[in-house]
Amino acid sequence: MTDEKDNFYLTQPEPNKSCLLVMRDIVLHMDGQITETRKYGMPCFCYKGKAFCYLWVDKKSNEPYFLMVEGKHLHHPELETGNRSRMKIFRVNPKKDLPIRAIDLIMNQALDLYRNGTVKLK
Repeated sequence: MTDEKDNFYLTQPEPNKSCLLVMRDIVLHMDGQITETRKYGMPCFCYKGKAFCYLWVDKKSNEPYFLMVEGKHLHHPELETGNRSRMKIFRVNPKKDLPIRAIDLIMNQALDLYRNGTVKLK
């Protein structure tokens, strides 16, 4: 039986479906305090109840990406600000191996903002 959270992934065409499922798995295994929900129709990952990351697919390039909620605090050459003031995105090419080192670094930087109190938790 699938739930609403799974439905987003299962309706994606390949190779995005497989890529997004691995991206989801990576995020959920970063910390035991991470939970998954849906916000704005997107998979949303929360740390101790506070949103820190979304997964989405770019409408133009059709490539998946991580949307980092507190991106303005994160520094990595592959993070893109675009026209956002707070969030940044990290694009993933679904036809290539995931850049695990970069993802791990960015996720840990983001989680540290919540762990060290830079971002206040409820």
